[in-house]
Amino acid sequence: MKRIQYHEYGGPDVMRLEEFQPARPGRGEVLVRVKAAALNPMDIGIRQGRLKLVTGRKFPRALRHDFAGIVEAVGDGVTQVRPGDEVIGAAGIKAAGAFAEVVLVEEKSVVRKPRNLSWDEAAALPTPAITAYLALTKNGRLKAGQSVFVAGALGAVGRSAVQLAKMLGASVGGSCRDTAVQEAHGLGLSPIVEFDFDPSRYARQFDVILDTSGQLPLKSAKTMVKPGGHIVDIRPAPAKFVRAALPGPYEVLVANPDRADVEQMVRAAEQGFLRIPVAGVVPLDSAIPALAEFERRTGSKGGKLVITP
Repeated sequence: MKRIQYHEYGGPDVMRLEEFQPARPGRGEVLVRVKAAALNPMDIGIRQGRLKLVTGRKFPRALRHDFAGIVEAVGDGVTQVRPGDEVIGAAGIKAAGAFAEVVLVEEKSVVRKPRNLSWDEAAALPTPAITAYLALTKNGRLKAGQSVFVAGALGAVGRSAVQLAKMLGASVGGSCRDTAVQEAHGLGLSPIVEFDFDPSRYARQFDVILDTSGQLPLKSAKTMVKPGGHIVDIRPAPAKFVRAALPGPYEVLVANPDRADVEQMVRAAEQGFLRIPVAGVVPLDSAIPALAEFERRTGSKGGKLVITP
């Protein structure tokens, strides 16, 4: 079996496509034949070593988390899926391994894939969709009839947040680059602003401010949020946790989804409320140059990069 892995933290040059021997599924584990796997920005940071306190220093380490595939084998105690089931899932942050022919994950990390989603569409969903859902509902306490501002509305998490907020009955505005305003109109955003907008024009207008881009100054967010509202940041860092501990509307998302949260996201996609565009699909054997180019360009504009074994 093949997978992309690395033997030290570093830049794109540390990635290697190598043979590996997958472990047999243990109790509560599922072995999945990967049909598609998607790249997230956090995957790059993990490979660079930004989360080494969590991921450790044991090598080789595998790459990537979000995937869609077919259950190949299950361990003892697995009851929710069986061999042959089509599933969507996300490997744990420490184990990873989705850029491979097979990936071993915990049963709680997979749910059945809707038949009306392609493999590529399904693989693009897990991390962006669940991040947006938790930010809006757990941290933002969003209710029908409220208003949301999404900073970075056309990234994968931002786009998910826009669609989910509208599904939940909220009105949604957001920021995007100037070349994407027409696309933002197509998603139903109002107002639409560029990243360097004047926040005083929208003082106390939004119940929830969701910063997916890392480009919204906290001072601006505090100007825009209504009294009693919530400002949610999805990019954790030690200094941000200190800030979030202080009194005020600012919170940092710590994603800890349960199976019900993931199933809610899958239902939203199955019912047509949630789609994340795919910008490119690359076979596993050619993936490393494509991943390096994606990173050099600081991400794909217009959708997710998907790898298919």
